[in-house]
Amino acid sequence: MTLTDKAAELEALLFASGDPVDPLKIADLLQIDKGAVPQLADKLNECYTDNSSSLAVIVLGGRYQLAVKKEYAAVVQAAVREKKNAPLSAPAMEALTIIAYNQPVTKSFVEHIRGVDSSGVVNSLVAKGLVEEAGRLDLPGKPIAYRTTDTFLRCFDIKSLDELPPLPTRADAASFAQDGGADEDIQDGKGGDDM
Repeated sequence: MTLTDKAAELEALLFASGDPVDPLKIADLLQIDKGAVPQLADKLNECYTDNSSSLAVIVLGGRYQLAVKKEYAAVVQAAVREKKNAPLSAPAMEALTIIAYNQPVTKSFVEHIRGVDSSGVVNSLVAKGLVEEAGRLDLPGKPIAYRTTDTFLRCFDIKSLDELPPLPTRADAASFAQDGGADEDIQDGKGGDDM
C-alpha cells in the first residue's frame, strides 16, 4: 500500500472519529509504525494545500484531528448557528419527549423506546441545549444519562417538569378511535403500536 493510500486511510479515520486521536491508536488501526503518523499527517496537509482545501490535520496535545482551517471559521460558525436554531424534527421531538418524561435516561433507553438508533438525535438535542448529561448510571459500561435543561423549560414555556401534560393512556386512544373513526384494532386494544 502506498503512502497516499495510508494517508487516505488516516483521513477517513480522523473524519470518522471527529475527536483528536492518539498516534498509538492511529498506528494500531492503520497497521503502521507510530513514527509514520506525522509523515502521513504532513502528506495529507500537503494535499489539502495543493488542492486549496478548507481542511487541515492539526495536532492537539500530541493527538491528531481533522479540522477546518481558521480562515473558514466564520462559515462553520454560521452553519452551526443555523443548525442549532433549526426547528426540531419529528424524531428529535420524539426523543425529547422520551427524555423529558423518563429522565434521567440513556441513549440506549431512547433507542429501545423509539426502535431506531438515536445517537444523532440525542447529540443534536445536546447541541441545541435542550438536553444535557446528567452523570453516569451505575450499570455495566457506566452509560451517560441525559436530562432536560432550563433551556428546555424556557422553550416550552413551563416552569418545571411538573407542568408537562399527562401522557395519553390506552383509554384515551380508545376514545380517540371512537371519535375519530380509527381502526377497530385500537378500540379492541389490539393495535396502537403506531401511536
